[in-house]
Amino acid sequence: MKKLALISVSDKTKIVEFAKELNLLSYQILATGNTAKLLIENNIDCLEISSFTSYPEIFSGRVKTLNPKIFGGILMRRDNDIDKKQAEENSITPIDIVCVNLYPFPQVVNRNDISLEEKIENIDIGGPSLIRAAAKNYKFVSVLTNPNQYDDFINELKKGEISLETRIKLAYAAFAYTSYYDTLIANYFEKEFNQPKTEIRLNYKISFHLRYGENPHQKAYLFGDFENYFEVLHGKELSYNNIVDITSATELISEMEKFGCAIIKHTNPCGAAIGSSVKESYEKALSCDPVSAFGGIVAFNSEVDEETAEKLNEIFLEIILAPSYSEKALEKLKLKKNRRIIKIKSTLPDNEFIIKSVPGGLLVQEKDNSKLENIVLKFVTNKKCTEKELQDLKFAWVVCKHTKSNAIVFVKDKKTIGVGAGQMSRLDSAKIAAMKAKEFGHDLKGAVAASDAFFPFADGVEEIASHGITAIIQPGGSVRDEEVINAANEKNISMIFTGIRNFKH
Repeated sequence: MKKLALISVSDKTKIVEFAKELNLLSYQILATGNTAKLLIENNIDCLEISSFTSYPEIFSGRVKTLNPKIFGGILMRRDNDIDKKQAEENSITPIDIVCVNLYPFPQVVNRNDISLEEKIENIDIGGPSLIRAAAKNYKFVSVLTNPNQYDDFINELKKGEISLETRIKLAYAAFAYTSYYDTLIANYFEKEFNQPKTEIRLNYKISFHLRYGENPHQKAYLFGDFENYFEVLHGKELSYNNIVDITSATELISEMEKFGCAIIKHTNPCGAAIGSSVKESYEKALSCDPVSAFGGIVAFNSEVDEETAEKLNEIFLEIILAPSYSEKALEKLKLKKNRRIIKIKSTLPDNEFIIKSVPGGLLVQEKDNSKLENIVLKFVTNKKCTEKELQDLKFAWVVCKHTKSNAIVFVKDKKTIGVGAGQMSRLDSAKIAAMKAKEFGHDLKGAVAASDAFFPFADGVEEIASHGITAIIQPGGSVRDEEVINAANEKNISMIFTGIRNFKH
């Protein structure tokens, strides 16, 4: 008697060639409706499932493979006497190969032109059951779920039996496939029917292996659909640190006005500005700290033109990042062979979670989507800021939000002129911001400051005011707020409370 192979595929890539090879290797093929039709049209000998089970497909194909003759043939243990006896009593024939892939729910789940009912109909039921049954019985059954597996499988089969090692590998891939599929469905139901979140389901396929992680001795991988948001137009492959910095840069410039530019080093802005043109915004951002900018990432939220490209070529930059480039700009930027040129393809989603691994689990939070336009600003000092100062304060707040805590940012004319980041003391961050500003010749008189969290003591305000800063924006909320406000009044500077803290660890 010929051995049996079951084929039921939604993705019919290479299935005709695969089935022909099975026929040549003396396998009797069992196939479901549309798969059987395709194979018969290509003169491949196969038997429809309904003929094999003597039970018709019903409910518009919702039930076709859910039958003891099918699942018994897959799940029976060939080395178990009781199983063999029961198989004989019930006319069950072993099925040695199961080739199944699923209805295209992953392709339709996010489409807006498809109704809920259509999406539900694209949830496969029999397919996952077949795959899981075959994978469970890997000692005796080979399960194929991806057209990429067909050629190697046939080549091994031609040499004799499929090895246990191969069947285990196929079973693992099968369980990973159904897990991915079920996770998409669960996430969809949670969102569509507004169900409370009781667990987090991570569902990302590996994109590629990175050269290494933060350091050369650490392995690293990229999972998911990063390429949906960024496209490498030129240069070497991206590293782990590149990807982290690209994300930070894009998040910052996405909150800036037109002709915004940010220069990022180790996720922190060492320069950021708004200009009247792309070139001006870059020059203003670069002036903040041209030394730290060396080897950094420059990000724009407007198209890079030829004139700006020429300026960018004057120093070594690891990555240029923008939504688009003029043809001439791209031509000039590509003269630097190893520099990465990245196109921002899409707006970053604001509904994703930030996830960090901790011992025994995951630490999860929403992204910081706070925006000043949604906040009622509280003017708390005797002196009120001017309109120009207010615009600079709002810009400083955006940059500060994307700077590692403790963060102090000095801004003048919509450009950063001093950044203090990642310090254990907020006072030290203020001192560093002033030191950096003076190092590169910036005049702090008339500049404004932003703090990502409240001042625990008045000394931070006093330090900032001593350099000629005229206005501060900060969350407020300290038990010493009155002391801090009094210090600002004594120094005759204005202060705004946002009520929103923006720690970034």
